[in-house]
Amino acid sequence: MMYFLKNALERQAQQEVLVGNDFDRAMEELQQQVLQEALAYYSAKVVQEFYNPQNLGLMLEADGYGRVLGSCGDTMEMYLRLDGGKIVKAAFMTDGCGATIACGSMLTQMVEGKSVKEAAAVTPEELTEALDGLPPDHAHCAILAVDTLRAALEQRPPGDDSIEMSQN
Repeated sequence: MMYFLKNALERQAQQEVLVGNDFDRAMEELQQQVLQEALAYYSAKVVQEFYNPQNLGLMLEADGYGRVLGSCGDTMEMYLRLDGGKIVKAAFMTDGCGATIACGSMLTQMVEGKSVKEAAAVTPEELTEALDGLPPDHAHCAILAVDTLRAALEQRPPGDDSIEMSQN
């Protein structure tokens, strides 16, 4: 995403300095250009999720929490609220790229309402499919999100015996 923005800003810098309404129009055009470049690289679902992420934020008093450092250097945190062995709320935070944000957003939506066992069975491939694909150089983002979910699922609330994960 930063690559697209950098290219668009460099092109904009080559034009004259604009003020007032011209500036607003130029910013709107720049935003459209960045969006079009993103859509040329990512699926529409990925772009939708990273521009409008769901469940992004901290969760106080989470029943499950996981933090994973990905192979690319991105970090993701995931928070889960559980009730009777089901995920009733999921949230995430990341310092990652647009694809990482999209993966965290989609994955939290996918697992809400699922049992811990069902959520633990979600694969990076299923997440990628739900996003209508990821570029090959961003496939690791789905792995990071799923690994973070599994780390959060491994944390058990004290005294909650209703949660069992498969040992596959």
